[in-house]
Amino acid sequence: MKTETKPTNNVASKTPAKKDAAKKLEDLFEDGLKDIYWAEKALTKALTKMEKNATSPKLKKAIADHLKQTEGHVKRLEDSFAALGKKAQAKKCDAMAGLLEEGEGIVEETQPGSVRDAGIILASQKVEHYEIASYGTLAAFAKVLDEKDVLKNLLATLAEEKKCDELLTSIADTDLNTEAIKN
Repeated sequence: MKTETKPTNNVASKTPAKKDAAKKLEDLFEDGLKDIYWAEKALTKALTKMEKNATSPKLKKAIADHLKQTEGHVKRLEDSFAALGKKAQAKKCDAMAGLLEEGEGIVEETQPGSVRDAGIILASQKVEHYEIASYGTLAAFAKVLDEKDVLKNLLATLAEEKKCDELLTSIADTDLNTEAIKN
């Protein structure tokens, strides 16, 4: 006996926008800057904790160097807000908050030494990839919005984030991951 099936409407219902939702690309751009500004400020606190928990001298140095860079990223973002005629304002970044929470969990769930160091690199690279995606998109927005000063700042930070990601891969690939196998 055949049963007849009714056709289903596979069109997802639209999510209504909040009252203060971005209406223009400029609004979305500014929201994105507020988001990454919060993320960078939160990261400065997390990097200090990661450095204290790392044991590899190369990893400790990479984290310390990136902390200094991150402080520079915060300054560049403040300069970018000023170039837009806006006050630097942070808006909680749920993505970064989640990544930092996950990183903290990785530290708590690993023994000190090379395994924890590998975990710190894992968590750090997740953060770097989020930042690379954010800065890349914000730079694309700045380009079409013809915000040359902001674009310059975003591209400078994007290049540093990519270099940091490459350095973390290099540290993991050279000795650290091999050492972690032995534990």
